[in-house]
Amino acid sequence: MLPILLSVVVISLSGAMAPGPMFAVTLAKSYKSPWAGTQIALGHAVIEVPLILLIYFGFARFFEAESVQFALSIIGGGMIIWLGVSLFRARTEVVKKGRELPYNAYTAGILTSGLNPFFLLWWATIGSLLIMRMAPFGITGLVAFIVVHWSSDLIWLTFVSMVVYRTHALWGLRFQEWLFIGISLLLVGFGVWFLISGIILVI
Repeated sequence: MLPILLSVVVISLSGAMAPGPMFAVTLAKSYKSPWAGTQIALGHAVIEVPLILLIYFGFARFFEAESVQFALSIIGGGMIIWLGVSLFRARTEVVKKGRELPYNAYTAGILTSGLNPFFLLWWATIGSLLIMRMAPFGITGLVAFIVVHWSSDLIWLTFVSMVVYRTHALWGLRFQEWLFIGISLLLVGFGVWFLISGIILVI
């Protein structure tokens, strides 16, 4: 089991460290709390753990269906764009006045996971292969897989959050505001990408 779990750690970290909506929101939320990454990882788990269980019990094909992918791309794309726009509007309040964003870190973790069609597709393909490799070890293997995979997300996002929280005061206000603009544009870009991907899927 150990060699398989080691492969889970490597693949999980590569996914967690890749730029995406959840990583972008982690950067933004970490201005207010060093534990924002932890809270986002907890919200992420609300979506991810039930999804792993569904795939384990044979529902991977459901998430591969074009109709499901299309619906998720449209709904998810729209919501990710909303996250980006709301961040853009709140950038000055957050940077100069220390105000909070209009959504908390836990909610952000749920939204950026559950409304990301590529996250769900990853689980229906690569993720399902990893789960099936753990299947021979029964429930013990499944639990070990969930703990190891989620811990990779938890450790990385918490690390990012703590670094940003402890160092952002050293950055100039102008740089901080432009960073928020960049993060918001990144989120909007991902949202548009999701929308276009869903439309292309139908065409």
